[in-house]
Amino acid sequence: MSTSSSTARAQKAPDTRSPARKLLTSFGFQIIAALILGIGVGLIAVSLGAGPESPTVLSDTLDRIGSSYVTLLRAAVVPLIFTAIVASISNLRRVQNAARLAGQTILWFGITAFIAVVIGIVLGLVIQPGAKAGAGLETGDPYTVGTWWNFLLGLIPQNFLGLTVSTSPGAVEGTYASSVGFNILQVIVVAAVVGIAALKAGKKAEPFLAFTESLLKVIQRVLWWIIRIAPIGTFGLIGAAVVKYGWDKLTSLAWFAAAIYIGLALVLFVVYPILVRTHGLSIKQYFSGVWPAVQLAFVSRSSIGTLPLTERVTERNLGVPRGYASFAVPLGATTKMDGCAAIYPAIAAIFVAQFFDIQLSFIQYLLIVIVSVVGSAATAGTTGAVVMLTLTLSTLGLPLEGVGLLLAIDPILDMGRTAVNVAGQALVPTIVAKREGILDEELYNAPRNGLPFAEDIDEADAAEPDSAKETAGAR
Repeated sequence: MSTSSSTARAQKAPDTRSPARKLLTSFGFQIIAALILGIGVGLIAVSLGAGPESPTVLSDTLDRIGSSYVTLLRAAVVPLIFTAIVASISNLRRVQNAARLAGQTILWFGITAFIAVVIGIVLGLVIQPGAKAGAGLETGDPYTVGTWWNFLLGLIPQNFLGLTVSTSPGAVEGTYASSVGFNILQVIVVAAVVGIAALKAGKKAEPFLAFTESLLKVIQRVLWWIIRIAPIGTFGLIGAAVVKYGWDKLTSLAWFAAAIYIGLALVLFVVYPILVRTHGLSIKQYFSGVWPAVQLAFVSRSSIGTLPLTERVTERNLGVPRGYASFAVPLGATTKMDGCAAIYPAIAAIFVAQFFDIQLSFIQYLLIVIVSVVGSAATAGTTGAVVMLTLTLSTLGLPLEGVGLLLAIDPILDMGRTAVNVAGQALVPTIVAKREGILDEELYNAPRNGLPFAEDIDEADAAEPDSAKETAGAR
């Protein structure tokens, strides 16, 4: 811990707010209140006749509020990742163990994915959800298929920012609607190449690097404004989810859903705390630090949409240095998916095998582990768990029609999967930072004020050069 950093925090004015005001202005309290209120309004909408095929004014309003907030979050992802990775590569030139940090990050991604997929396989064999599936399930072809070739080809940027444009028929005959998307893995590739090239260019690239770091600070300020209205987005997202999905779809797949959520709970509330405690850190502080991002991930069902908040809580609450967090968290948002790429495909593959009465061999179980640990990056920038499941089924030689059995409740499962994904994306950088001696443990153990983005960003930025120097000499 640098002296100037400690002094900067020590000189903060004392919080003189009343307990009631502290509670009402707490970000965590606002998110929980929005969740409860959204569920209540969603149930009201259902009671008034709203449903997936019969929207009402109320349900449509909830859907627009939630989807608009996710769109707003996603709009900030590309500039955030590009500037953050270029700036972090620039900062990592001061760190002697940058390559070691990257290697440790990828290693722990694999370790936690291995633990998660083993839990998924055990639960699939013990609970046997495929043998207990209810009647009325229909097989069908998946709407998207993941392959190893698609993943490898997806690494090649189609343009400077990996942007894609898709066109589909509009609501009115003869019209077409276009939407712009992006492949987040391609954005990371482009940003990394630009950052490395800027370092190789030497002094001539200094103005570019200075501009990038300045632009990053501006984007972070904008993100603070977006994240601060997250309770509004949460209200719309959870309310719309109640209307769209409900819980009646769980009837025929109750055992499968139970197996998934048991596995997610074991990873989130058992495995992660054990890893935190093993590294000498407080479990309570980990959960209180990461919880704002976990809550938003649960309702938004988007690791990419939650990325700005995940990165900020990793830095601000968990004490991971910004130069490292801005590299590790975006990478984790595309390749670190214990929920979507480990637990879910393991249990789902076993479910499909049991449903079609196919006996899996030891080699096939081993393939599930390998695909989950190595292949999670194949979901990057695509449809997530469904892509990962099709990749697993095709590797095992199981019928892809089995994917259609599970699509009915996929959105309900996706809430829990995404929450676990995000919790892991913040956990690994924290563990690695602790192991490498660069974790700000004073910040990690500091009392939470409920705000993942603090108004003293400039103060933290002012202390960052000293922290970076300390990081460089940590090893």
